[in-house]
Amino acid sequence: MNPNVPHTIPGARPYYSLNDYCRETYGEKIYKIALNAGLTCPNRDGTLDTRGCIFCSAGGSGDFAVNMADYPSVSDQLAAGIRLFRGKETGNRFIAYFQAYTNTYGPVDYLHHIYEEALSHESIVGISIATRPDCLSEDILTLLVDIKQEHPDKFVWIELGLQTMHEKTAAFIRRGYPLSCFDTAVRNLHTLQIPVIVHVILGLPGETHDDLLQTIDHLNQSPIWGIKLQLLHILKGTDLGKLYENGQVDTLTKEEYLTLLIDAIAHLAPDIVIHRVTGDGPKDLLLAPRWSLNKRDVLNSLQKEMKRRNITQGCFLERKDIPCHRNL
Repeated sequence: MNPNVPHTIPGARPYYSLNDYCRETYGEKIYKIALNAGLTCPNRDGTLDTRGCIFCSAGGSGDFAVNMADYPSVSDQLAAGIRLFRGKETGNRFIAYFQAYTNTYGPVDYLHHIYEEALSHESIVGISIATRPDCLSEDILTLLVDIKQEHPDKFVWIELGLQTMHEKTAAFIRRGYPLSCFDTAVRNLHTLQIPVIVHVILGLPGETHDDLLQTIDHLNQSPIWGIKLQLLHILKGTDLGKLYENGQVDTLTKEEYLTLLIDAIAHLAPDIVIHRVTGDGPKDLLLAPRWSLNKRDVLNSLQKEMKRRNITQGCFLERKDIPCHRNL
């Protein structure tokens, strides 16, 4: 493809954002409400490990979820979350995001209950379930199909934390499953017409620019629907935080991150919906990079630089055999 010929990307951004998708589909901006369902993770309960991934906080990546101690039920958390969005540019509909820990890792009856509770809420247009590809058994897949059929007017999305396609890096971050497990899970979910959103971390220790682009190319060949491109955050209390404090790992500068991010977007198939281009690190836990706390500046700088360089999503994509099979 000619990098000087921009793609037609919906919305004002030079990439296909979740906001663009929601406005196309629902006619308005729709926010996610992060939930904590009181689950755990095989990387924490001793099944695989007890330490979690090296970058994962004690909150199981759910540091922005509604406090379960104050709001124990999903309905209570949704009500509290909706109140937080008063005054923001949004309508009356939201996405229930099961974020903390691994949200298909529990008794099927309990999982059915929490998914049903969220989908039954009149303000919820669908649920997004953060989980691991090794926690999608036949029973869980059957549950997902059943819950979809029970709520045909709402969606069920699955978010998978791949982070990288490279086994060496995966072992370092203690991901706990091989790439083949991820590929199988994506194929299974696609067969069931359940959209998959993949988490990829930019700036993982030891990874090169080419390593990231290989991960992007692998995802271009997979039937995924969405992607989260996340900056590596180093948080207090994590094993990665200890390595950082001992001078054993470092983080990207803002300029380095934007260079890497723009190249990833330019090589990403243009029909993949981009749900995130930076990430949120809790202010009280974030060790580095502190520049990421100014999220608006990062987003503005990204769009300004992409416009300056006349870059849009997929404009550097050379392969012509990318499968157009993501829209379910």
